[in-house]
Amino acid sequence: MGKPVEPPPEDESERIDLKTALEERYLAYALSTIMHRALPDARDGLKPVHRRILHAMRLLRLDPGQMHKKCARIVGDVIGKFHPHGDQSVYDALVRLAQDFAQRYPLVDGQGNFGNIDGDNAAAYRYTEARMTEVARLLLDGIEEDAVDFRETYNGEDEEPVVLPAAFPNLLANGSQGIAVGMATAIPPHNAAELCDAALYLIQHPEATSEQLMTFVPGPDFPTGGVIVESRASMIETYRTGRGAFRTRARWSVEDQGRGTWLAVVTEIPYMVQKGRLIEKLAELFNDKKLPLVADIRDESAEDIRVVIEPRARTVDANLMMEQLFRLTELEARISMNMNVLTGGLVPRVLGLNEALRAWLDHRREVLQRRSRFRLGQIEKRLEILRGLLIVYLDLDRVIKIIREEDEPKTELMRVFELSEVQANAILDTRLRALRKLEEMALKTELDELTVEKGQIEALLGSDATQWKMIAHDIRQVKKLFGPETAIGKRRTTFADMPDTTDLDLTQAMVEREPVTVVITKKGWIRALKGHVQDLSTLAFKGDDGLKLAFFTETTAKILVLASNGKVFTLDAAKLPGGRGFGDPIRLMIELEEHAGIVSAFPYRPGLKLLMVTTDGRGFVAPTDDIVANTRKGRQVLNVEMPVEALLAAPAEGDHVAVIGENRKLVCFPLAEVAEMARGKGVRLQRYKDGGLSDAKTFALADGLTWRDTSGRTWTVAQSELTEWIGHRGEAGRLPPKGFPKNNRFGG
Repeated sequence: MGKPVEPPPEDESERIDLKTALEERYLAYALSTIMHRALPDARDGLKPVHRRILHAMRLLRLDPGQMHKKCARIVGDVIGKFHPHGDQSVYDALVRLAQDFAQRYPLVDGQGNFGNIDGDNAAAYRYTEARMTEVARLLLDGIEEDAVDFRETYNGEDEEPVVLPAAFPNLLANGSQGIAVGMATAIPPHNAAELCDAALYLIQHPEATSEQLMTFVPGPDFPTGGVIVESRASMIETYRTGRGAFRTRARWSVEDQGRGTWLAVVTEIPYMVQKGRLIEKLAELFNDKKLPLVADIRDESAEDIRVVIEPRARTVDANLMMEQLFRLTELEARISMNMNVLTGGLVPRVLGLNEALRAWLDHRREVLQRRSRFRLGQIEKRLEILRGLLIVYLDLDRVIKIIREEDEPKTELMRVFELSEVQANAILDTRLRALRKLEEMALKTELDELTVEKGQIEALLGSDATQWKMIAHDIRQVKKLFGPETAIGKRRTTFADMPDTTDLDLTQAMVEREPVTVVITKKGWIRALKGHVQDLSTLAFKGDDGLKLAFFTETTAKILVLASNGKVFTLDAAKLPGGRGFGDPIRLMIELEEHAGIVSAFPYRPGLKLLMVTTDGRGFVAPTDDIVANTRKGRQVLNVEMPVEALLAAPAEGDHVAVIGENRKLVCFPLAEVAEMARGKGVRLQRYKDGGLSDAKTFALADGLTWRDTSGRTWTVAQSELTEWIGHRGEAGRLPPKGFPKNNRFGG
């Protein structure tokens, strides 16, 4: 163990408030992440790492026509000269620039294994080679002509561009993804030819709105194709604000196999979805029996994507089957848009479509002006030299004499011919063979040509209209390179309306429809036995638990559970535990208060009405469609306060209600007298001096009132014999007919 480090003496140390120190440091980190790592520049659409990769490739002369060079060499140069970060992160960025399924217009032309859409990684950088593509060349076009500012690299030894000249609308064409501190960016790729059209329109109509520009740019164009099913109104809003999302689906078609059989074949998947992960998820759902309409899933992809989905039977509806897959897997994805970019290289802002194109056009204009001024400077230097040389040609013999005889020929030349130092140096550097008569002619021609060019450039710099004309010409050239008739320029993503799924019953498509028997025990455990089991006497229960209720239903059904606190919960029959064990406590599936218990459960039937009754003799009729709850918290239907509890929920079928109290008094009255509502306390069904309600049921008066006694026999009292018990809601009633069970219940 080394000695503990002694703190510095008090007079040498400085006391700093920890909160302030943390704030300062975290802010510095946040700003560095925003500015130098995660957000692209609005002008060239690149983050610093990509800009440095392209700059390093330019210095290595990796132009489109040149030989490829090892990626290890490129990565070495990038991290050595410009980007002092991990080599793997730089190589990952380089690989992504070369992947045609990640970049709509790849900036790097790779040779070797650069990964694939399945999600496999690229080979190590010692095995792969790269050079720039035509797109990258366009981004760098004119960089040596003072088109952009340079800054010192991290160690001050070299220079790197602050932004690239960007003759290609890269920000929107290739998109960008990034997460900074407290802000993120997500820009989907677009079609370059469409962006050029929109930019040309924006030059003509500077006030154009994003919505008007959508005439040219209808939406994203993903490298992996797919179909955008987002509504036009929603996309207009997304492009106006710069924030939103595009719902994108896989492209699929039905392949006829003859004899009425068919296959669904997926040929394009949504952007940024790894096919390997997608197939795994499909297989997992298939093995979990969550895809009852599917018989088999095969990945038959080679270079292109081909995922084959075989239906369970030829009668299966293809749209229903695919709709279910879209809902459960990444065959449908939401591709978000958050056009958060650095404007002017400094300020993070969310731009709309028109602002993003405007930023690019303004940058192109600045690049044009800077390149023109640079060229002007070059012309003026050359013109100075040419004028000097032409003066000399007027008296060559004297020049030669001065050079041969004078000790200081330069100063003498400058004195005799009134030349500048630059001109004198140029004369002294001239070779003897350049002193032919022909050369003089060439010099005069060059002087004339340069004078004309100088005039043109000065006119260009003096006229806004000429500048925009020039920019429009360049944009048309780019459009020609990436037009709809070229292989890379053709639109890959199409648009479609979201199919109408209201009439598709997707719950049935999710689960195989099988009969089950739901069993609930007295202690609130639930299980689903396969099939409709008539004899439940052999069922085993845990400890002293026993059967509370059982009913037949199907795996596609929803089960409604009424708790004593008046809440109704919804369970999926397909998700209930099987009948092999004791099942699971219902409390694990729903959020039920400690003091409440399970009163009853029954299968949900659309359109059915239920008679809901509380222990104090109040109740109402509730439509089941209004009480289905999709959350674990359930839905409060009966408003009860302790000690009053929910007693039962019985199907409201028939035209009369029979109610019996704990005081063994029975009253029957028309069902129409009971109020119908979705939730509440209900109305009084029967009046008591003490005690409460014991049981209630609905029945058709014409069929008479039936009950089952404790020994299982069914009794029926005909309508004609019921007259003394028929009254109105809220009456006390009288003792029931002979043979009514002692437990005061109507039985099954």
